Amino acid sequence: MYYIGVDLGGTNIAVGIVDENHKIIKKGSVPTQSERGADAIVQDMAKLARSLMNDLGITVDEIGSAGIASPGIANRATGKIEYSCNLPFRNYPLAETFRKYLPVKKVYVENDANAAALAEYLAGVAVGTSCSVMITLGTGVGGGIIIDGQVYSGFNSAGAELGHMVIQKDGRQCGCGRRGCWETYSSATGLTNMTRDKVNEYMLKGIPSLMVDEFKSTGRVSARTAFDAMKKGDKGGQEVVDEYISYLACGIANIINIFQPEVLSIGGGICNEKHYLLDPLLALIDREQYTRDNPRKTTVKIAQMGNDAGIVGAAGLGR
Repeated sequence: MYYIGVDLGGTNIAVGIVDENHKIIKKGSVPTQSERGADAIVQDMAKLARSLMNDLGITVDEIGSAGIASPGIANRATGKIEYSCNLPFRNYPLAETFRKYLPVKKVYVENDANAAALAEYLAGVAVGTSCSVMITLGTGVGGGIIIDGQVYSGFNSAGAELGHMVIQKDGRQCGCGRRGCWETYSSATGLTNMTRDKVNEYMLKGIPSLMVDEFKSTGRVSARTAFDAMKKGDKGGQEVVDEYISYLACGIANIINIFQPEVLSIGGGICNEKHYLLDPLLALIDREQYTRDNPRKTTVKIAQMGNDAGIVGAAGLGR
């Protein structure tokens, strides 16, 4: 039996055919082009899935189910996306519409961060655990919680928005409407903003920095700027990295104290910094978590599934 996994993003639609061992045997992608409307997006999902099936010689009867990982509030019970800020879905019957274009036995929908957490549980660093949490550090901070092998999303399908816990009262403005949300400090966007603030401070005070040099030569900074400068001994880069990691550790320690997961995994491009990120982060988490003196503590790991997480997690919804 095979399973279809769809990872729906604001830029691209990725679709994969996944086997019973959670291995992707063929995948492809097409641009989302969300301005065309919801139905056109779903048609493209189904068309790509059918194309992959044809390439493999697989019929609809051999598909156990399809799963769709989407940004926003995904109601698994109704198959609807109740709200997605970057896609044209408002109480949209995504599962039902997909089946119109590709009549598989069953279609499931799930929030994309939840699906990524499920992928780590099924085939990544959280295999064999009973409770795990995944956070993704990107434009925002996504979260997914797995308890007893099941996605936890609250009574209204809107749970696990871990990036929107406040860690700084009356702090930075968040797109959700609150101030001081964790994602405004710990996302890649937050890191870029911290870097830009430090560059502006140093330029105003006339303090030399490799980050200032990069900004003057390129006109921009990124989430890599501070880490790259820090690795070369730049004082400003070190200050930004230290500040960023302190906020990241604060949020992770909060999550550990609430859920006590066996594994907490971290995904996103910032994880490419490897030990430059993980070593100081683990030291701070160890100091701040409630179970610091307990021999049984949460293991923090870099997520393993990468860009395939959405496909594998979505396909795994029908397991």
